[in-house]
Amino acid sequence: MKAPMEASAFPAPANLPRPRNLALAGVLIGTAVGDALGLPMEGLSARRQRRLFPGPLRHRLLGPWGMISDDTEHTLLLAQALLESPHDSTAFQRSLARRLRWWLGGLPAGVGFATLRAILRLWIGVPPNRSGVMSAGNGAAMRSALLGVYFAEDTAARREFVQASTEITHRDPRASIAALAVAETAAWMAGSCDDTPTFIGALNGLSDHAGWSTIVDELHAAVDLRLPVSTFAKQVGAIHAVSGYAFQSVPVAIYAALRNRTDFSTALSDAIACDGDTDTVAAITGALVGARVGVSGMPQTWREKIVDYPHTLELLQRIAERLGRQIETRTAIGPADYFWPAVPLRNLVFLGIVLTHGLRRLIPPY
Repeated sequence: MKAPMEASAFPAPANLPRPRNLALAGVLIGTAVGDALGLPMEGLSARRQRRLFPGPLRHRLLGPWGMISDDTEHTLLLAQALLESPHDSTAFQRSLARRLRWWLGGLPAGVGFATLRAILRLWIGVPPNRSGVMSAGNGAAMRSALLGVYFAEDTAARREFVQASTEITHRDPRASIAALAVAETAAWMAGSCDDTPTFIGALNGLSDHAGWSTIVDELHAAVDLRLPVSTFAKQVGAIHAVSGYAFQSVPVAIYAALRNRTDFSTALSDAIACDGDTDTVAAITGALVGARVGVSGMPQTWREKIVDYPHTLELLQRIAERLGRQIETRTAIGPADYFWPAVPLRNLVFLGIVLTHGLRRLIPPY
């Protein structure tokens, strides 16, 4: 993996939203909305999506309601760790690792295999800077957009904290490149600059990995030709569906966001229609576009119909506000309080809902 670029080599975000919590809230709530909309579609082909869930994109997990999954939960855990340790990446890493351990202790209904193995290594005493496993999955990328916006004006800190977050669960260079690409895109989306070619050219400088250079070339060509997101997905290897491989899911999410940077609805619809790991791809896409448009740029009904506890949208908004104040004061504010003892019971209910939804998908129409 190439050494980090100099701060001046990457385009600086222009005219960052003030207060910063507009973009921070956009990332947190955009992640939740994309996650909740994409979750019921996971693993379904575009044709089956249309047959089973006709009509415009809306929540489908529990009737007209939606719930979040690990994509949002990990972003929330990262935000809490950042509120606890915003200046020291090693302390931040320890805080996030501790929260991930207890998150697994709450018996979540879904967890990636690489993340599971890494957290189990944490539980047996492996230090967080060595607990990551050799996997190129997208588990680290799905939580890194927030770091991009929080450290939008500090390239060195942004990359240091992304690496600290990534190596807890993943140590494959491809996972690190993808996580950093999400953070860099989020930082750029948080500003008002629209010089996409220059930005994509800078993405190429994140690493000299041959596979990454090929992906960025494809991304650049797709932007120039304004290709549909589904066509670009096939060009980066997602022939039938987007997998959890970071070099598939992350480029697709970035392209969907860049192509629809001020159109949250279309960005998510395009990302989810690519099939496969729809919740993570939509969560990353939602975070990136959310950094540009803020919460007000998201359909109200998509936000209002997420029903989850204790990880509510109100909690995410409160965390965004605390992060914004922390940036202004340059002092650690501390994590937001919420009723965490309810998490295991919530996870049990969520598991039942997911299983019921899975049974529904077994019956016609096909």
